[in-house]
Amino acid sequence: MGNFVAGKVVAVTGAGRGIGRAVALAAAAEGARVVVNDHGVSVDGASPAGEVAEAVVKEIEAAGGEAVAVADDISTMAGGRRVVDTALSAFGRLDGAVCVAGILRERMLFNMTEDEWDPVLATHLKGTFTVFRAASAVMRAQRSGTLIGFTSGNHQGSVSQANYSAAKGGVISLVRSAALGLHKYGVTANAVAPVARTRMSAGVPMELADLGEPEDVAAFVVYLLSDAAREQGVTGQVYTVAGPRIAVWAQPAELRSVHAEGPWTPERIARVLPGTVGVDPMPMLARVAASEEAARRGDRPNAR
Repeated sequence: MGNFVAGKVVAVTGAGRGIGRAVALAAAAEGARVVVNDHGVSVDGASPAGEVAEAVVKEIEAAGGEAVAVADDISTMAGGRRVVDTALSAFGRLDGAVCVAGILRERMLFNMTEDEWDPVLATHLKGTFTVFRAASAVMRAQRSGTLIGFTSGNHQGSVSQANYSAAKGGVISLVRSAALGLHKYGVTANAVAPVARTRMSAGVPMELADLGEPEDVAAFVVYLLSDAAREQGVTGQVYTVAGPRIAVWAQPAELRSVHAEGPWTPERIARVLPGTVGVDPMPMLARVAASEEAARRGDRPNAR
């Protein structure tokens, strides 16, 4: 057992498998007491099984750590509240909340149904909100704590995962809002965009550059949960963790602007805009084109 986060209490959603499980095990191995949350569903959100979280608790206890399971669905306000309440009742405080839980329901936008949109947004985005909402109240009172949301490089857009991309973009904005609103209370908030070998990444129809393991991501999350990250002023950030590679995303910023003398008209905009404000090229369009060309050749494209 290590001590990098010794004495801290950490709640992890989606902790029954994959990256969430790796985070729970890594935090416990570094001295944290862990609330293991997992509704135990399949990749598409079906067939919940409460014993999934219990199995991870047994792993932690077998290694000498302390943990407790919560099988609630965090897409509900009551479920998010239960995760936080369990931390308080079992361990008396909450120092970190890590929201990893997620599902996939892939479909092209023009074919996507409400039943394919709503559960994905509910699990990824609302599920992060429900836990952040309950945890932030506790951390504000403590004047300390760390919130960690999970996003994806797909927040840039996706051909067949508009629901997932929208949710992951929302997580980034939620994290930045939490960082801004909670900074004066000593609470930090960051997002992680993992590229790792999991159930969800197995169906990605392209090769993933720098594909790592869940344990690579878990090590970075433990760092974010630590006093070292707090002392180094890490908040409001989005990090990619992809095997041996760690990267930070730029903060949103305007690129160019133009001011008119007098009112804008559509005709005037059409004349002025291309040579002044212009466009910011979309890298994902080039990747999609490369994927389509590779598919025509019968090859698998490289997502680099």
